[in-house]
Amino acid sequence: MLTTTRTFRRKLDLTRPVPREVIMGCLDLAVHAPSGSNRQGWRFVVIDEPDLRAAIAHYYRLGSAANLSGRVPTPEQLADFESATYLADHLHEVPALVLACQSGRPPTSPAKLASFYGSIFPAVWSFMLALRSQGLGTSLTTAHLAHERAVADVVGLPFDSVTQVALLPVAYLRAGNVSPGARIPAERVTSWNGWTSSEQTQ
Repeated sequence: MLTTTRTFRRKLDLTRPVPREVIMGCLDLAVHAPSGSNRQGWRFVVIDEPDLRAAIAHYYRLGSAANLSGRVPTPEQLADFESATYLADHLHEVPALVLACQSGRPPTSPAKLASFYGSIFPAVWSFMLALRSQGLGTSLTTAHLAHERAVADVVGLPFDSVTQVALLPVAYLRAGNVSPGARIPAERVTSWNGWTSSEQTQ
């Protein structure tokens, strides 16, 4: 499951509803993740109402277009670019969107910033794994954050005291096998007892 929990975009089944109890069951598992000082500052907003999904999808498309603007993909990146564009075009059709949030606003010191995000992303990853175990998929997206305040207004989220960290489109997966994604071998990005550049480890 660890090697096949990957970014799902085109493989999401946009026609099959996702029961709320399934999402809640996966979130129940997610909140067992560790967090800094056991603060459990995570908050989740699930959006399954079509008009709200459409409003959020609008801001996501704006952010996604800005991210991709002017970038020329390599042949190896082309499929990912096309997949990202597909998700942006169809986000409003995804059965449920989950906003993963952290209480408070990001601090400025690197150590505190690492703790801030490190206290929510383990829960996000656990949620992704839980979805995968139930035959669902998602992708960890952040394009909407270019318009974080506008999205906060859409769902009535208190912008000054809650930070959105990710938007996860949730859907069942279409039929078919899921293969592990292509990854750089761990030995090429790992050094022992000191830093070694990636060029030296190849």
